[in-house]
Order: sequence, then structure tokens, then C-alpha cells
Amino acid sequence: MLRRFLGENNIDKRSFLVIAILFLSVFGWYYATMPMINTILSDLEITHAQNLAIWATFYLSIIGTSILGTFLSDKFEPIKFLYAWTVLGIVTSFLPALLTDVTLFYVWGISLLFGASFGLGLPSCLAYFADCTIVENRGRVGGVTFLIAAISVPLLAILFRAFDLAIMSVIFALLRGMGLIVFFLKPENQPSSKITTNVSFVSILRDRTFLLYFVAWSMFPLVDKFERVLVDQFLIDWMPVLLDSMSVVEPLVAGLSVLIAGLLCDLIGRKKIILSGFVALGVAYALIGLNPHSVISWYLYFIVDGVAWGIFLLTFVLILWGDLAQPGTREKYYMLGSFPFFLSYIIPELLTESFVDQIPLSAAFSLAAFFLFVAVMPLVFAPETLPEKKIELRRLRSFAEDAKKAREKYEEKMKKNKG
Repeated sequence: MLRRFLGENNIDKRSFLVIAILFLSVFGWYYATMPMINTILSDLEITHAQNLAIWATFYLSIIGTSILGTFLSDKFEPIKFLYAWTVLGIVTSFLPALLTDVTLFYVWGISLLFGASFGLGLPSCLAYFADCTIVENRGRVGGVTFLIAAISVPLLAILFRAFDLAIMSVIFALLRGMGLIVFFLKPENQPSSKITTNVSFVSILRDRTFLLYFVAWSMFPLVDKFERVLVDQFLIDWMPVLLDSMSVVEPLVAGLSVLIAGLLCDLIGRKKIILSGFVALGVAYALIGLNPHSVISWYLYFIVDGVAWGIFLLTFVLILWGDLAQPGTREKYYMLGSFPFFLSYIIPELLTESFVDQIPLSAAFSLAAFFLFVAVMPLVFAPETLPEKKIELRRLRSFAEDAKKAREKYEEKMKKNKG
């Protein structure tokens, strides 16, 4: 069934298993860092500014070490570099269990090391995924493997609540250590060999196609995170039950949309799926802006927001940069492509705290709808990264299959009439 879903030119079983285990280990570990750090912080009485400093350190550490990792990865074989990165993650996972006296300085240091042990190899991990896939199946493989990693997030959150910090650290390390399994599974098709061309960050930013998609992607996480601060505050005051229920429903919707978006990206192209996500989210924002006290509008907003996050995480984190870059240059493309996502966790929190009570929700959502419309403009001029010949070939193949089925039904009907 899985091979049928992946379609023609599908990835071999070992390569698929390697990517799935690697993503489960890496992204499951990343989302587990949030309850881990929050559990440590629960033992301290800190101010809002100190809390922001802790999380800003975590995300800035990811960004900074991702840049460093793009240069270090050039000096090592991909597999060996990923192996060393996994071991680093295992070691840092045990640090919370070693804490005897929790202080703000220690928590700051742990957030710094957690960010570094995730960011250092992230571009290489994503580049390895792109090297093991081809443009025709990258969406479906990414959708399935990303969904596997996403399913682990709520399970880990429930598991962490049942244990103390020491046992949580062991589970944390085992999760990251799961990535070591991939080094005992040699894929049948090795990733493409590296090219020797030196590509700089500046030259990538001068790439018109990259820049058009990058500008559109930069708008979404920043706008959505700005709005989320206002949304949470409004719903806490108005209907906290709705916020609690949607915090469970939205990730499930996002996980399902990742799978569907992966299939559609390989069938009709990346650009159409991205455009539909922006348009749908803009409409949802506009509805909330018109009537922020409508429960139906809020349900629609959370569902559409979950769908949009699923689409954009798949396309802008996994697929697009692998389509645009050549083997050997993908680490830098993926580093720049992930930059807006991590930065969106810092800037909105810093800027909205001072005027969160001064902005009417209707005005905030109207502005969000406007900025999303602006984000669509670069996409209008961006070329499709899935070759048009591939899309047309699939259309012709689908048409031929439908015609064959119609003929078979007609012949079967004629036989019955003769009988």
C-alpha cells in the first residue's frame, strides 16, 4: 500500500526507513525540548523578560549553529557528520538529569546547548533527505515521513507528564539515540555525490526563484505568530475551552494535511498547493476580523491554520529547497529556508508583548489578511519547481488509464447485451 501511494520512481525500502527513523529522532526530539525546558523552568520563579531570554537563546542557537553546520559539513562525509551530530544530541539530552541545583544560568546554558545540538546538523539532515529522493516523489516521501514524526509529538507530551526530570532525560536521550539505527541500515541507492562548486549565501539570495519563494515563506510564520499571541490572549479572556480543544485539533489537522499536501505536490505541483494555503488562510483571517465572537469562525480559522501549517512546513522546510539546489549546495539552501521559521518564535513575542492589549482583534486580523495577500504576490511570479513535463506526463497517463477503464466497461457491457 505504501509503495502504491509513493507511486512510480518510488524510494527503496531501506532509504525510506532511514529517512523515517532520522526524522522521528530529530523532529520528535526538537518538539520534546519544549516540555523539557518548561519543566526545568517550572522550578524557578522568573520574569517574563527572563523567560523570553531563555527561549530566544534556544532559537538563536539553532540559527547560529545551522550556519556553522553548513561549513563544517563540507569537511566531512555526510554519514559521519550526521553520526557525530546524533551523538552530540544524545550527550546533551542527559544534561537535565545532572542538575542538582537549578539556576537561571544553568537553564540558559541548557537551552543554548539544546539549540546547538539540534541546529548544527539540521541542514545536513534535510539535505540528506533531498539527496535520497527525486523531484517526482519528494512530496509524498516527505509527507509520509513528516507525518510519522508529527504523530510522536502528542505521545511524547503525554509521556513526559507522567515522569520526573531524570526519567524524562533518559527518554529524551533514547529518542535522539534512535537516530543511531540509521547507521546500521545502508540505503540501496546512495545519495548523489557532492559537487565541487562553492555556493555562497549571497549567491543563493540572488537566485530569483529562491528569493520569490523565500519572501512569501518569510511572511507566513511571522504574521501567524504575531496573530497567535493576540488570539491566545483573546480566547483566554473569552472562551478558554475553545483554545484548549483547538490546541489538540489543530496539530492533528496539520499532520493529516502534510500527507495530503505531499501527494498533491507531486501530482499538480508545489506552487498551486502553496497558493491555495495562503488564500484559504487569508479568508479565515478575514472572517475572524469581521466577527471575532463567532464560534464557527474560530473553528474554521483553527482548521485552516492547521492545514496551512501542514502545507507550508512540508513545502518550505522539506521540498522546495531540495528542488532548487544541486547536490553539495543543499545545506545552505535548507539553512536559509528554515531561518524564517525559527526567527518567528522570537520577533513576535518581543514586539507584541508591549501593545497586545492596545490592538483590536478585528483590526489585527484584517492586517494579517492584507499581509498574506502581499505574500501571494511573489508567488505569482515564481516558477513551478516540479517540471511541467512531469505534470503533463501524469495527466496523459491518468487520461490513458481512464480511457482504458472506460473501454473495458464498454466491452463488458456489449458482451452482456450479446449474451
